[in-house]
Amino acid sequence: MDLHLEFSPKPFDIKISHRQKLLLIGSCFTEQIGHKLVQHKFQVLDNPNGILFNPVSIANAVASYIDNKQYSSNDLFYQNECWNSWAHHSRFSHPGKEDCLRLINDSQVKANQFLKETDWLLVTLGSAFVYELGNGDVVANCHKVPTDKFNKRLLRVDEVVAALQNMQEQLRQFNPAIKIIYTISPVRHLRDGFVENNRSKATLINAVHQLISGNIFYFPAYELVIDDLRDYRFYAEDMVHPNYAATNYVWEKFIATCIDEASQSLMKEINNINAAKSHKAFNPASAQHKKFLQTNLEKVQKLNQQFPYINFEEEMNYFMG
Repeated sequence: MDLHLEFSPKPFDIKISHRQKLLLIGSCFTEQIGHKLVQHKFQVLDNPNGILFNPVSIANAVASYIDNKQYSSNDLFYQNECWNSWAHHSRFSHPGKEDCLRLINDSQVKANQFLKETDWLLVTLGSAFVYELGNGDVVANCHKVPTDKFNKRLLRVDEVVAALQNMQEQLRQFNPAIKIIYTISPVRHLRDGFVENNRSKATLINAVHQLISGNIFYFPAYELVIDDLRDYRFYAEDMVHPNYAATNYVWEKFIATCIDEASQSLMKEINNINAAKSHKAFNPASAQHKKFLQTNLEKVQKLNQQFPYINFEEEMNYFMG
């Protein structure tokens, strides 16, 4: 008797390679995948605004990178002894106004330059709920401002489609070769309520599937956790965030679906190097350990010669002792 129905997404017609650049934007699940891509030596820029959940804020952030928007003190507000931006995660907040602006604007410049050469934009949508200021502007982060200061509402499907379509058109003009992968975060926003969370995810799924065509793809991270794994043992203690096992499962499916065979083979070699780098020597001064370092240094040097577009400097320095 089958107790589990495994779901294997259809491989993309066009796939990611190590030669390409990836910009990731969206929910905290984006950062988990981004971390794994960085570990495997992909060229990644992850969440230049910090974690973003709703499609309007994500589309606004991408537009700001295209325009290379530079923020001013008029874009900041003071709350909880820090200067904050309604468009940014709290990782940019700072007690000093100039420091806050410097962090934001440095990230803007980096995102603008990276996006010009980006091959893939991976967008992870977390929630269709938005929090609006009195003037109707959608905020990316509430920064612990009391919720009665906002109008909270669920976006309509057509509003999500319009925001993302507009983002796509701007991207086509700025970087015509860019390819987009949409995915829905499997993180459950239960503070909105069980029914409300499902309505939110359904809105995002419905909207995104109206946009898939050509160089725009969908990767089913949400479905893999909710419908394939389908068990609370794959969630962290908060019963909201997928745990290590679930994230790894989705990552393995992402590799098979989205990454080309040559890069998959290289990833296995990089995995071996990462494992060797994590090895704790019983006796660092022993001849055996020195031979271990030399053997792995030679492996890294060989990879560095074969793949000069990948930076192995950190690994070479480590194995040089």
